[in-house]
Order: sequence, then structure tokens, then C-alpha cells
Amino acid sequence: MWFSRKQFAHSPSNGVEKGASDGAQALPKQVTTKSRGDAAESVALAYLLRAGLKLLEANYRTPGRGGGEIDLVMRAADGTLVFVEVRQRTAASHGGAAASISRVKQQRIIFAARHYLLRFASPPPCRFDVVLLQGLLPGAAPANAGDGQIEWLQAAFDAS
Repeated sequence: MWFSRKQFAHSPSNGVEKGASDGAQALPKQVTTKSRGDAAESVALAYLLRAGLKLLEANYRTPGRGGGEIDLVMRAADGTLVFVEVRQRTAASHGGAAASISRVKQQRIIFAARHYLLRFASPPPCRFDVVLLQGLLPGAAPANAGDGQIEWLQAAFDAS
């Protein structure tokens, strides 16, 4: 049966869509790649904030097509500008989260970082960090919420 958008109202308390009438069937909330990525970035951000970094910008993108994106731009206590890539994988197969950061991906991050640095008259010291989330994220499956692990690779790659 087809339902229009107007027939449904979102219920944040249980995460399902409810029909307008009592006879309508509840629909589960869809989990997308974007929502999983956003959840991973939230976990990484909380982890880095607890470690003493300060958030400057999230999801920085260069203008136009074919540019790059930086998940988190942060500042360390010593003033270093930290460009953070967050990678999440549920399993370690195919090398896990770390193996998903190819040289091409690094080049796109470097391109975006150079664009970001144009706003500074004198660029501060910088580094490229990676936060790897392996396994389930907190909240992904209540029974297994603590099964994931976080690994923070400082200066994981450089711009050369």
C-alpha cells in the first residue's frame, strides 16, 4: 500500500514512523551510510575533545566539484592545526578502517587542507590525524555497544 508523506508523523522517542490511523503499519527508521558516518564523526569528536583538542570546523568542503573534504578541523593545545579524517568499519576484513585511506583520499584531504589554510596570513603548524573506529559504534546495537574500539593515529600522513 502506498502512503503519502502527510500521512506519517515522526516519533523521535522510538525511532519509527507512525501512520495517521490506528490500522497503519509502523515503519522502521532507515540507517544510511551518511547516518553511520555522522555517528562515527560524533564518536571521534567526543574522543578528541576529551583528549584536549578544540573543534574549529566539522565537514569542511572545498567549493566546486572534485575537491576535498575534511571531517574535523581541530586545534591542539600547542596551537597545531589538526586535520582529522574519521574512518569507521564494522569488521577488520579487507584491512579494516586504516586500509580505506588510499593515497588518492590523502591527496583530497591535503587539497582541502591547503584551501583551508588560505584564510591564514601565516599558517600555523599542521598535521594530519586519522581516527579509526573498528566494530560497532555506541548506540548501533544496544547489546554490543561496547564492542567497538577507537584508535587515534597522530601525524598519520604528511603533505609531501
